[in-house]
Amino acid sequence: MTKAILGIHHITAIAGDPQRNIDFYTGLLGLRLVKVTVNFDDPSSYHFYYGDGQGNPGTILTFFAWPGAWQGRRGNGQVTATSFAVPQGSLAFWRERLTAKRASFDGPVERFGQKTISFADDDGLRLDLVEIAATDAARVWTGSSVPPEFAIRGFHSATLSETGYQRTATLLTEQMDFRLLGQEQNRFRYEVSDGGASKTVDVVCAPGGQEGRVAAGTVHHIAWRTADDVQQREWLAEVGRLGYNVSPVMDRVYFHSIYFREPGGILFEIATDSPGFAVDEPLDKLGSTLALPPWLEPQRSRIEAALQPIQLQSIELQSIRRRSS
Repeated sequence: MTKAILGIHHITAIAGDPQRNIDFYTGLLGLRLVKVTVNFDDPSSYHFYYGDGQGNPGTILTFFAWPGAWQGRRGNGQVTATSFAVPQGSLAFWRERLTAKRASFDGPVERFGQKTISFADDDGLRLDLVEIAATDAARVWTGSSVPPEFAIRGFHSATLSETGYQRTATLLTEQMDFRLLGQEQNRFRYEVSDGGASKTVDVVCAPGGQEGRVAAGTVHHIAWRTADDVQQREWLAEVGRLGYNVSPVMDRVYFHSIYFREPGGILFEIATDSPGFAVDEPLDKLGSTLALPPWLEPQRSRIEAALQPIQLQSIELQSIRRRSS
């Protein structure tokens, strides 16, 4: 079997207050809270997964929520922008929505022929909304306060900021089968597989830029999709052969993962599409309870006692649902 990278699987960032994070992503952005669990390496903190109605790879933005975390610094050696795809003509809706919520934004600007607005969440994480002509209507969460015709359709792309881009570009093109789509000044756009939403990455070369510091408001790592365990084992062997320090396969319950740092210092993960988020909850109940992996289940009482209480729906969304009932 020939191994393949199918696009972005998920992006994981750092948040401070967990409730504020839920309210922003389920309330303002209208994403589904697909999974509420804990950081498997630090069960004293939440791990939230947001995405579309099905929890499809290519739509999932996740957060380690660390109350009181210090502020991170966006810079080289990081994913410095997480971009979502929205339908053509929907940016006017999003500008009005952000303005109504007193959320500042920049744009629209045109990048590679696509209109984009940029803003930040409450921790300072940089986000983009990018209009594209071809969007997947199935990648919509219809249970939010955002009308489906304007709703986010998963990821558009991610921006990798690097002091120098050549070695990263070589990894992307020669080992991961990305191809160069175009260049605008110091921004290089690559795509993989059949291209388009969630299969695009920008590499920004900023040799004079500051180095990033991972903490609240920054991305911890980016995960790339591979189809199954067989292909992942092939990637494990390949990454090791290339001389990278790569982790063993790790069981993340909803997918299996390997980790390594690319030449510019960004933490890359390669994650399997299966088994998916419905492995421990019915699809219609995703994100409705605290899900723990089997090895942490015996510690549930202690873990729950240590976690900050949260409401699993944003206050705005609860209010809308009460009015419609």
